[in-house]
Amino acid sequence: MDEDDQRDERAADRSPLLEVRNLVKRFPVRHGLTQRLAGHVAAVDGVSLTVGPGETLGLVGESGCGKSTVAKLITRLERPTSGSIHFAARDLAGLNETALRPLRRDLQMVFQDPFSSLNPRHTVRQILAGAYRYQGLEPDQPAEELLARVGLEAGHADRHPHEFSGGQAQRIGIARALALRPKLVVCDEPVSALDVSVQAQILNLLRDLQDEYGLSYLFIAHDLGAVRQISTRIAVMYLGSVVETADRDTLFAQPAHPYTHALLSAVPLPDPDLEASRERIVLHGDLPSPLDPPSGCRFRTRCLKADELCAAERPQLRTIALGQQVACHYPERTP
Repeated sequence: MDEDDQRDERAADRSPLLEVRNLVKRFPVRHGLTQRLAGHVAAVDGVSLTVGPGETLGLVGESGCGKSTVAKLITRLERPTSGSIHFAARDLAGLNETALRPLRRDLQMVFQDPFSSLNPRHTVRQILAGAYRYQGLEPDQPAEELLARVGLEAGHADRHPHEFSGGQAQRIGIARALALRPKLVVCDEPVSALDVSVQAQILNLLRDLQDEYGLSYLFIAHDLGAVRQISTRIAVMYLGSVVETADRDTLFAQPAHPYTHALLSAVPLPDPDLEASRERIVLHGDLPSPLDPPSGCRFRTRCLKADELCAAERPQLRTIALGQQVACHYPERTP
């Protein structure tokens, strides 16, 4: 049994570490000099998902679909409008900052832009110590040891963030997330700002750390190649909602939602002959505005299968195969 199979087996045999149900986040929209309330925009609209111990759930979708907002809600950088976020036997959705603080030891985040998440005035040693100070703790391992675990040298501990490359800065962000030995790490587009060669190094590092420490990841990205490399399961988001979830191999081999089909058809194939001969699914139109979403199915304005039912009734996630759920009135399977 290879490492991927062992990781999948560990994740499948345990109850969820994180369970999100019907998560909603609405932001007020204000106009004019008086900032008159003109309505609300639903950035996240009824998202439900789970992450098991030792599992990586990939969350994918177009820019503006609400992926990063989900990350901020789960880590409670934003307060949800409604819904539940069960983690470590507690519902994080209604907790205040005092009650959240001890739970943050087990729930950490790696940000998209490492430089904006690192204090430019602090050395790496101070940045890593800050994770402990927030919890009122003294560091229980030297900064040099943390840096070694993410592939950096001991001499880097007394440098400032601007002295590092993007990949090195992201390794520092990962080291900071690991300092308190969390159970779940939310990775919000952690490789999207990096060169392709550096992306592969960071993904391999995350996998190695997961195997070493038994970490769980919520891995958010728009790059399906990166998601495929690291994920155990994948959830696909569109306009604030999850439209399909499945294990990695099933999603890539047998996508059921038309939007998932379109996303996968845009991923280039390494074989030029196959790339030239395959059918490309082109989505027409732009992503609708969350200020004025379509009635019924949110995807219907770009879907070739849409009919009156799609306009009248919003489809709910339903199970169509073992481990696969889809929110579509007319799901399809690839032979």
